[in-house]
Amino acid sequence: MSQRTATPAATAGELLTAYRPGDSFFSTASGALHGTGALTTLDRLDALPEALAHVGNGAVAMGAAPFDADRPAHLVIPKTLRRSPSPTRAPKSEHRWNTLAGRWGFTSVPEPAEHVATVERTVELMAKDAELRKVVLARCLQGESTEDIDVATVLSNLLWRDPTAFVFAVDLPRHGTGTRTLIGASPELLVAKRGRHVLSNPLAGSAPRSADPTKDQRHAVGLLTSTKDRHEHALVVEAVAEALSPYCHDLSVPDEPELIKTATMWHLSTRISGELTVPDVPVHQLAAELYPTPAVCGTPTDRAFDTIGKLEPFDRGFYTGAVGHTDTAGDGEWVVTIRCADVADRTLKLYAGGGVMPESDPEAELAETSAKLRTLLLALGVDGAL
Repeated sequence: MSQRTATPAATAGELLTAYRPGDSFFSTASGALHGTGALTTLDRLDALPEALAHVGNGAVAMGAAPFDADRPAHLVIPKTLRRSPSPTRAPKSEHRWNTLAGRWGFTSVPEPAEHVATVERTVELMAKDAELRKVVLARCLQGESTEDIDVATVLSNLLWRDPTAFVFAVDLPRHGTGTRTLIGASPELLVAKRGRHVLSNPLAGSAPRSADPTKDQRHAVGLLTSTKDRHEHALVVEAVAEALSPYCHDLSVPDEPELIKTATMWHLSTRISGELTVPDVPVHQLAAELYPTPAVCGTPTDRAFDTIGKLEPFDRGFYTGAVGHTDTAGDGEWVVTIRCADVADRTLKLYAGGGVMPESDPEAELAETSAKLRTLLLALGVDGAL
């Protein structure tokens, strides 16, 4: 049993032309992967090294792990793997927006007013409990189209808007017929490993983009100087550095965050890098140590996780888990599963959340989730469904 490596594609768009339901796709600024078929399917990250070794040198596994690490992951070693160069190097003719067939209807869970009330309740909880410093609360938009959702077209639109994002599609388990796919365009690198070198790029603290350049710059400066957002960001950086420290020497943690932007959002960003003390620690093991970070759960993690379970009226599933790939050398990339949707035939669930702090403004937290939902809504050709 071995994984077949097909002839490299000229562009990521060429990979998406060949994409079919049930395939795996993962794109970064450095290149893209497309997996078809399944030599092996696994439900645990720690089972990957043995399975990859059995397949043979150079094999790659792709898949996702859920928010609740005690639940099964869904990981595949594809029968065939094909690669392409970075989407940023694609010809301009390939960068285009495509229209999806069908009309959409959406239901918000919870309703916006209820989300605001839940944020208010969470701020009250923190006022009574100083140890609970941050809780990330999410919203879900449940959508239904009059036509089957063309995943490849959604992925193409996500790449068109932001070719540097981590654009992904992985097959998920489903009872009955049809396919179920986790898709998205995450801006947040959980962890990447190549040889001894490790990199993590936590994001926390966000502001919406604006089509007006003056307003857009004002939002960026406001985020960079926001005491609330910088505090929120520092909690995440501290947790990531603490998790990586036992595995690394010469861990580099910048003192100040930077601004990065996507097509819809500004984020505070810190790039944490280091050298592994033991080079054969696989990247998915590091990912398992890191997630869920305070960026998608809260601080302290256990208390925030329990609070989320009590307050959110839906099951997150794979949202705010991890999605990525690992090879036989233990190298690869895993990203935080945000700006994502769970798609099945004509239905999907879109997710977005925000970090609630003691000083949070509930209406501002609602607006942040709405801005984040636009990443997928725009790729669907829908806006104003919030």
